[in-house]
This record gives sequence, C-alpha cells and structure tokens, in this order.
Amino acid sequence: MRISDVLRSKGSGVATITPETSIAGLLTELSVHNIGAMVVVSQDGLLGIVSERDVVRGLHDRGAELLRCPVSEIMTTVVATCSPDDPVDSLSALMTHNRVRHVPVVVDGRLAGIVSIGDVVKTRMEELESEHEHLQAYITQG
Repeated sequence: MRISDVLRSKGSGVATITPETSIAGLLTELSVHNIGAMVVVSQDGLLGIVSERDVVRGLHDRGAELLRCPVSEIMTTVVATCSPDDPVDSLSALMTHNRVRHVPVVVDGRLAGIVSIGDVVKTRMEELESEHEHLQAYITQG
C-alpha cells in the first residue's frame, strides 16, 4: 500500500499555521481541529512542523510566557517528508527512526497532505482485517 492510498481514504486536507502565530493561537487551532501537530507554512511553502510535544517541552523550559511567543520559536525546521508514491511500510520506518508522529506529504515542493502514526496504524489494521477475511473465505471454501 502507498501513501496515496492513505490520502485517498483520509483526505488530503492539512491544517497549517504561520510562523508568526502565537503559541496560544496554535493551541486553539490544535484543539479546534482535534489534531496533534500543524504544518508551519509561509508564501514560500513549508517551513516546519509544530506539535503538542514541542509546546510541552517549551512550557517546561520557559513557563507560561511561552504562550505569547510565536510558533517559529518552537517549531521543528528539519522536517521528515514523504511522497504519495512511497510505501506505507517505509513511512513506518521513517517515523520510527526519526521519532516523529506526523509526516507531511510533498509533491514537487508543494504540500499535498499529511500522514500521522494513527493513519499508519489504521491502514495496517485494515490490511490485516482484509487478509483475515480472505483466509477465512479460503478455509471455509476448501
């Protein structure tokens, strides 16, 4: 299965935020969209990604004053990305190796979607369920 199959199932919408947005504003957006990370963009394209984990670390280091700071102060700027043609298994390995839970999907330098670890797990569970059904059908027919 490929990343394009995951996007076809879940959609290609991506919640984005600008680097100037306050961290308090980021938390509002994460809550409104019920997500754990947002892609940071500008007119020039993808600049980074910021997650709940980044906020927690920042709050631990700097306290509540962090909430007034811009997202650019805590975002990750070296972002692991994938393409729609990549296999889901290679994305799983990328997520594990880089210890990330959200990976933007990029086509020709443009943001085309995002895949979370939850999407990967859901896809794998659907594959296993399908295999199980096929095996059950094979056994009962044989």
